[in-house]
Amino acid sequence: MKLLSRNADYAVRALCYIAKEKKRTVSVTELVKALKIPKPFLRKILQTLNKSGILESHKGVGGGFMLARSPGSVNLVELIEAFQGPFHMNECFFKKEACPDKSSCPLRKKICAIESKVYKELRDINIDSILGGV
Repeated sequence: MKLLSRNADYAVRALCYIAKEKKRTVSVTELVKALKIPKPFLRKILQTLNKSGILESHKGVGGGFMLARSPGSVNLVELIEAFQGPFHMNECFFKKEACPDKSSCPLRKKICAIESKVYKELRDINIDSILGGV
């Protein structure tokens, strides 16, 4: 099971780079060079972050991206959900249909408890904490 998709991982890397620049607009070209991410792929990630209200974009000469919010307000759960949909570690499925024992399954209850703890831990990790408060 992968917790972070490649998109979410690249988004974290891009956000950390942009956050280090402190209020300076960062171009896509600069990000591509610094992070070694293919430009078309990175553009899609940045557009998703822009639509999510995490980044703001500036067009024209000197254009690029900067954080729309403080680094401490952007957490991993938000990024996971922006690229992967609602956070779920496990879904019970049997023959492409929801498991009929979902509400009474003792294993499911334990997995949901673990999922709740992981969700809380990931929600507490933000861009600022990844950078060490830089």
